[in-house]
Amino acid sequence: MSAQLTYEELAALMKNGAGLTVDPVRMESSPDTSFDEYGLDSLGLLGIVAALENRYGHGLPADADRCKTPREFLDLVNTTLVTGA
Repeated sequence: MSAQLTYEELAALMKNGAGLTVDPVRMESSPDTSFDEYGLDSLGLLGIVAALENRYGHGLPADADRCKTPREFLDLVNTTLVTGA
């Protein structure tokens, strides 16, 4: 398991956590498309945050569930994983 969350892993979390099928290649090529456009609401994102906290064994920043785009979310999550904050 890598210490960096990828678009592919985010797409899998969106599928498992919110039942949304998202093409990770499309998401990576348009990283500023809003989660709303993918059909992911704040509760769905909160579920993804919880799954990641369980996976990595520590909390993510309190505002992680307020990210609006995949790029914003991955940047926040990956910065947190690198710093261990």
